Amino acid sequence: MTEQLSYIDVNPQGEVKSLVVWMHGLGDSGHGFAPLVPELKLPAELGIRFVFPHAPVRPITINNGLPMRGWYDIVSFDMNNRADEKGVLESAAQLQALIDAELSKNDLTHENLVIAGFSQGGVMAYQLGCRQPAAPAGILSLSAYLSRADKLACEATDAAKAAPVLAMHGLQDEIIPVQLGRQSADMVKQAGFNVEWQDYPMQHNVCAEQIGAISKWLQAVLTAKSPA
Repeated sequence: MTEQLSYIDVNPQGEVKSLVVWMHGLGDSGHGFAPLVPELKLPAELGIRFVFPHAPVRPITINNGLPMRGWYDIVSFDMNNRADEKGVLESAAQLQALIDAELSKNDLTHENLVIAGFSQGGVMAYQLGCRQPAAPAGILSLSAYLSRADKLACEATDAAKAAPVLAMHGLQDEIIPVQLGRQSADMVKQAGFNVEWQDYPMQHNVCAEQIGAISKWLQAVLTAKSPA
C-alpha cells in the first residue's frame, strides 16, 4: 500500500473549485512555497485549494548521505543520471495517490487540476503531469529538468498532451543549468505538449516578476477549465 504523504494546505474562503498541487525542492518542505499564495493575488472566485506535500526524508548521496526531504536521491552531478529513477517512481506513486484523493474529496476533475513544482518538485511535475490519465488544467515546472527524458515519448499519455505546460528557469541558475531546463522543455514539446518557456535574470530561486507571470498563467488555465 502506498504510504500517504503529509502536506500543508491553503484554502479559499468559499467553495473549492480548483486544485493546485505544488512540490518543493530538495531539502525544503511544503512550508517553503505556501507563503507565495497571497503574493499571487488570485481572484477569490477561482476557489483554488493549494496543497503543498512534504517529500519523504531520505539520504542524499551527493550531500554525503545526509538525510533530508527529497523526492528522490541525487546520485551524481551528471545531469543525465542525476535523478534516482527508483525514487522518482516511488514518489510519483505517492503523489498520484494524493492527487487522486484530493480530486475525489473535493469533487473535482483533472480539468480543475494544476500540477506544479520547483527544482526536484518541477522534475516531479513533469513526471506526473505528462502521464496523467486525463488532461490537467496545466503543468508548471520551475527551474527543473526531465527524469529519464528517453522514456517520455513512450510514456506520455495522449490525454495529458492537451494540458498547457509552463516551464520557467533562471538564466544564472547555479544548480540546474538553464541549458538543461531549456533542453528538457524542448523534449516535452517534441513529445506533443504545448510548452511555453520563460527565463528570468535570476539564479536557482523565484523572483517577483515570475510570481506575477505565474499568477496570470494560473488565472488563464483555471478560468478556461473552470465549470460554468
